[in-house]
Amino acid sequence: MSMILGLEIGGTKCSVWLGRREAGAMRLLGHLIFPTIPEPKECFHALAQAGDALLREHPGNLAAVGISCGSPLDAVHGVVQTPPNLPLWKDVPIAQWAQERWGVPAFLQNDADACALAEWQYGAGRGARNMIFLTFGTGMGAGLILDGRLYSGTLGMGGEIGHIRLADQGPVGYGKRGSVEGFCSGGGVKQLAETYAREALQAGGAPPWAEGEISAKTVAQAALAGEPIACAVYEEVGRWLGRTLAILVDLLNPQRIVIGSIFARSGRLMIPSMERELARECLPGSLAACEIVPCELGEDMGGYGCMAVAETRMAR
Repeated sequence: MSMILGLEIGGTKCSVWLGRREAGAMRLLGHLIFPTIPEPKECFHALAQAGDALLREHPGNLAAVGISCGSPLDAVHGVVQTPPNLPLWKDVPIAQWAQERWGVPAFLQNDADACALAEWQYGAGRGARNMIFLTFGTGMGAGLILDGRLYSGTLGMGGEIGHIRLADQGPVGYGKRGSVEGFCSGGGVKQLAETYAREALQAGGAPPWAEGEISAKTVAQAALAGEPIACAVYEEVGRWLGRTLAILVDLLNPQRIVIGSIFARSGRLMIPSMERELARECLPGSLAACEIVPCELGEDMGGYGCMAVAETRMAR
């Protein structure tokens, strides 16, 4: 059976995946991870070695390569264009390199779009004709499935909801203070928590979780244990998430919004304030028609994303 090789390129780590369709479902056969190498050609050499190792372990016919990477990038021509977390990757023709290496078509897609395709085809978005996927991880990106197909925009930059400013003041994300990414991302939760901790210290005492390294995870653990200041942090994150979702619901009228990473792990801390904000801001009919659910694919989402990129682009 034909197989797909997936290259997932991130700012801190790269993952190489091998998958194939079996009995109508996508099956991931293997997976290798290594720290991202800053220099593009050296990094691709490591990606290629890992890919070759998986192909030796699982012999078969390779049909395509699917590549996922952060924006900005040119998905049409397969070129990575200096993402913030990959500063040396300036106009890197990664799809061409992969095609030359393995002799099969290679396709590049924004990582949020790749995850949207994955959840739509294999996960929580199955069956929806209009679906939005939100990353809600280190940053906040979006992938849009509209009228049954991926919408990427003129330059492949459609769906950059993280860059939208919600307030004049607030945490910084996507290079903009008060942006969606500033409030609704791992970095945003950390910044909010640091602000709350400073205010608590000035008022007489910081919470115990502020004594160590602050992160979205440590604050969530404290909130799940009932610590009031940590709960207040996530309540505020939920409010801003609700406002963001209200914009998307009213603008695009989706059937389903699938949210990944932090929401999938800690959504219960945000849902009450998120739902209050949605009820206050949304057109009632549009809100009633839209489900808001956590992602299903978990830690394998990047691999399924690469598979979905290749399958979708080959089908065009």
